[in-house]
Amino acid sequence: MTRTCHLAALALVAALSLTACDKLGKGAAGGAKGAASAASAAAAARPLLVSPEDLRTVERSVNGGGPVITGSIQPERRADLRAEVSTVVLQVLKDNGEAVRRGDLLVRLDDQSIRDSLASADEAARAAGQSFDQAERTLARQKTLQAQGMSSMQALEDAEVRRNNAQSDLVAARARVASARQQLQRTEVRAPFDGVVSDRKVSAGDTAQVGKELLKVIDPASMRFEGLVSADRMQELKVGQPVRFRVNGLGNTDFAGRIRRIDAAANATTRQVEVLVDFTQEPRPRVAGLYAEGRVESGGVEVITVPEASVQRAGDDATVWRVKDGRLQKLAVKLGERDARRGVWVVLAGLTVGDRILRNPSTTLVDGQAVELSAPATPAAAAAPATVAPAASVAQARN
Repeated sequence: MTRTCHLAALALVAALSLTACDKLGKGAAGGAKGAASAASAAAAARPLLVSPEDLRTVERSVNGGGPVITGSIQPERRADLRAEVSTVVLQVLKDNGEAVRRGDLLVRLDDQSIRDSLASADEAARAAGQSFDQAERTLARQKTLQAQGMSSMQALEDAEVRRNNAQSDLVAARARVASARQQLQRTEVRAPFDGVVSDRKVSAGDTAQVGKELLKVIDPASMRFEGLVSADRMQELKVGQPVRFRVNGLGNTDFAGRIRRIDAAANATTRQVEVLVDFTQEPRPRVAGLYAEGRVESGGVEVITVPEASVQRAGDDATVWRVKDGRLQKLAVKLGERDARRGVWVVLAGLTVGDRILRNPSTTLVDGQAVELSAPATPAAAAAPATVAPAASVAQARN
């Protein structure tokens, strides 16, 4: 009986303990929720410090619907300088990236053997000239003797044949001299126009065979966009159409051009048509071979666009943060297509022209939070990228 009472007492104590723990747990959870609500309310009560550089005014822009054009920036004036004689490279006077003027000496080739050939040709031409002069004098004497009846007609004809042969030898000898001089000039490779050395292929000591590429010279002032367009959309292309494009490596700068030429044949493998686009604005890129991508402006409509950095995505939902009447508003927006070239989204609904939105919103923002605009940044401060999160941290630190 005593043991039974003892066990009943222990069970009662355990039940009371569980009940107390459950109440403590619910109280702790309620306290956490209350603390989170209090923190959120406190954050909403504190103003968010925002600089004008952190805001972007929504505007309409033209969304071009023309064909996409991809390609590279290439110079119109370019020269691949190759060896015209088989010899050894003695000296390369210009390196990659160095500017050159028309007529500047770029590469010097060994000319010793060619100079020897020129000396031999000069000597042969001198001997041929002497032979021709002697044959001329002999022919003149034969004509005099023939006139006086002291020489036969056969002797006169033989003298004339010797004179003609000597004349032919002289002409051939002079041609060999001219060829040797030309070969000597080809041992000095000179710039064909003002430009820049873009690709050096040889060094001193290399053997240059006829046709071997020595270096390339380009004119940076003659850059153009050599692009490709799908043949499926070539019916939309016309000479003179404007083109907007960006060049890889030159940031978000938009370049403007105009179609100069459309090839009459498509590539048999890629089924693309080459299009040449002239720049219509300055400055133009100064480096050849950069990848470029854009769109032919054959038509377009005005739409509202926002930068990709201003949009927060959560699955299929998209939101932006608008500043209106001194407070933050979290707006749901309906997005259209994305322009990968410019890094913007087309907004179909949710924003109107003139709205001010945050450029780079952080994840700690609170809907309805007060906003305080700071003074514009100084030029030195404007050079650094502006973000909203540090400004909010400063405002919270002050409070």
